[in-house]
Amino acid sequence: MKVLGIESSCDETAASVVEDGRILLSNVVNSQIDIHAQYGGVVPEVAARSHIEVVNPVINQALADAQLTWDDIDAIAVTYAPGLVGSLLVGTLAARTLALLKKKPLFPIHHVEAHVYANFLNNKAPEFPMLALIVSGGHSQLVLFRDHGDYELLGQTQDDAIGEAFDKVAKIIGLPYPGGPAIAAAALDGDPFAYPLPKAKLAGAYDFSFSGLKTAVLRAVQREVGVDITFPSHELAGLLSDVQRDNFAASFQRIAIETLVDKTQRAFTAYNPKSVVIAGGVAANQELRRQLSERLPLQIDYAPMNLCTDNGAMVATLGYYYAQKKQPTNPFDLEVIPSLSMTKTTW
Repeated sequence: MKVLGIESSCDETAASVVEDGRILLSNVVNSQIDIHAQYGGVVPEVAARSHIEVVNPVINQALADAQLTWDDIDAIAVTYAPGLVGSLLVGTLAARTLALLKKKPLFPIHHVEAHVYANFLNNKAPEFPMLALIVSGGHSQLVLFRDHGDYELLGQTQDDAIGEAFDKVAKIIGLPYPGGPAIAAAALDGDPFAYPLPKAKLAGAYDFSFSGLKTAVLRAVQREVGVDITFPSHELAGLLSDVQRDNFAASFQRIAIETLVDKTQRAFTAYNPKSVVIAGGVAANQELRRQLSERLPLQIDYAPMNLCTDNGAMVATLGYYYAQKKQPTNPFDLEVIPSLSMTKTTW
């Protein structure tokens, strides 16, 4: 079964063809990072306009790269939740229209759940029960999968997602957007123990919080450069030396990643899953991979780097498994849901 996956939840317009939920036939991603970098973050209206401009060419390229025609496609899968409403509308409108014109079954896909399924495109698929740490610019959560569609949200961020915290801290210390890769690069030359930073203590055993850590970095920078809390935060970076900047990057990254790994290790001990997968853009972080390899007693098979960030392959892969158990959706009935928790989407 060949599934075309379409992804447009934020600032990547992506399409991919996957066969039988295992074989990647094509993967096309049009990134808007260069567009949004000048603003220091994603501007929703700009993102939606960019999706409109490229969504059809991206889909056509995915078919061409797979050396397929529409006659070869068995189903269409598209992200409908969660995400930026304008971005979601562009992708779903394209998918709904194509489903009607080409007479293909349509499967609406939850973006965060789809991230987990990038790991099913490895040589060896994960085994159930499976513990998934999903970490990206908009999401930080631990999910226990007992089977396809049968999962339990164990914990999630109570404020900022970890990727969002990386972006905000990068801005404070004068590193470019996106903050994750910029901080990881700077941290290579820094001392991860240069500045003592706190870990949040929460009532939920598997919940995360990064807002306090972000504020702790701000206050530490202010102290380091000798200004009080009234000093404009956007001017702090100009007072830091390269050594200080690298040390702040390394110190923040160490604590942020330890926070993720602490909760993942706790959940692993409590639930004893057969496999652990790391999903989302932050899965590419090498410090996260290093700490996990040291603290978890099993081999983690990570998704390829190009499938950690948003892509159509993860959507197509999950669409294949949806098609085994679920009925397709009427294209006229599909609506986007910008905020939709995985607590409401088990199937």
